[in-house]
Amino acid sequence: MVQTPKLILLDIPELHRLEVYRQHGGYEAFRRALQMTPEEVIEEVKRSGLRGRGGACFPTGLKWSFMPKGNDRPKYLVVNADESEPGSFKDRQVLEYNPHQLIEGILIAGYAMGITKAFIYIRGEYHRWYGLMERALREAYEHGLVGERMQQTFGTSYWLDIVLHKGAGAYICGEETALMESIEGKRGYPRFKPPFPAQRGLWGMPTTINNVETIAAVPAIFRIGGAEYARIGAPGHPGTLLYGLSGHINRPGVYELPSGTLLTELLFDWGGGIPGGKRVKAVIPGGSSMPPLRGDEIEGVRMDEESLKALGTHIGTAGIIVMDEDTDLVRVTWRIARFYHHESCGQCTPCREGCGWLEKVLARMLAGDATTRDLDLLVEVCNQIEGNTICALGDAAAWAVRGFVTKFREEFEARCKPERSFVPLNVVHGLRRSAVPLGTAKSGAA
Repeated sequence: MVQTPKLILLDIPELHRLEVYRQHGGYEAFRRALQMTPEEVIEEVKRSGLRGRGGACFPTGLKWSFMPKGNDRPKYLVVNADESEPGSFKDRQVLEYNPHQLIEGILIAGYAMGITKAFIYIRGEYHRWYGLMERALREAYEHGLVGERMQQTFGTSYWLDIVLHKGAGAYICGEETALMESIEGKRGYPRFKPPFPAQRGLWGMPTTINNVETIAAVPAIFRIGGAEYARIGAPGHPGTLLYGLSGHINRPGVYELPSGTLLTELLFDWGGGIPGGKRVKAVIPGGSSMPPLRGDEIEGVRMDEESLKALGTHIGTAGIIVMDEDTDLVRVTWRIARFYHHESCGQCTPCREGCGWLEKVLARMLAGDATTRDLDLLVEVCNQIEGNTICALGDAAAWAVRGFVTKFREEFEARCKPERSFVPLNVVHGLRRSAVPLGTAKSGAA
């Protein structure tokens, strides 16, 4: 294993403490950003090639440039720490081990977009990490690094307040517009787009939403320079990524490595291989919503968006779930469908009803009551869901189920009964050929 750059999860003991963070150059990246104009800060982020780490992989600098100029109305930044995707647990590592780098990234982003209030929306079940982030933010306020006192600390007219907001434990609130509804005190229903958040976000004001890892990467860009950052990892998806390894793996955990790292290197060099030396049957590369890869196609696969997209899947949250040769993939698929059915907000009929049908048909398969026709029904339902909902939750369920059914169809077929051929009742019972099969209406009947 070669030495890899650490830009977020730095191997520094006690880095979560403000004193230690400042001893290692903490908040100096923000000072450098203050020597630039807001437009220059955005250009530097564009130069770095940083893309969103929450799943969509949208260019961060371009996203920031959508924020309207001027201070004629309030503008907001929201950091999405509602980490609820099964198989994803990287953001909480930042909250626990390097919270001040997240705060510094918020300051740089806020300065670049002219924002004076930011929110960190933390998953409802993350009680411990909420407390850790609260402690770090309190330290920052006490030392004049956040709030109006930062004007004296940094010798600038710019200042920013940061508010922590705890969610109520709903997966749907990880979707950016549902998250904003939740902050406003409403039920977490996704909004129609357009208008997009940069046009009409929190309380109708321009808003930018970024993932925790995305914002935590920003100070590193201003420490080493955007051009140097762009040279790390895959050219089309540069920088380091926080890869989460879970499932059938000897050394599960979060590993910070350059984008484009070989999947096999992650599994066997860093993850220590599969328990018992078993074969890999399937790998989900980016959280439960991403289509899986078969174990026989992981050789040579690089972990970046463009490489995975060519294989019909995506990097997502880089939450890698490993399944060995003994895994019951029908049960895995049912469990994933059950999760999305449970977490659907119910606003869109294709998602509300479709996710329910996916769970029911897969449950029928587990019970041994399904026929081979049900496999085609699963794919048909997935096709009816995808692209027909307000947000991507329905798409996520469809991608996962369809991915497993198409990649491992032989395993699903083995759990199904053969499709029965239709035999007319008049043949079965020796009736006259003109007899009407049971359950149908005679011609002209009301």
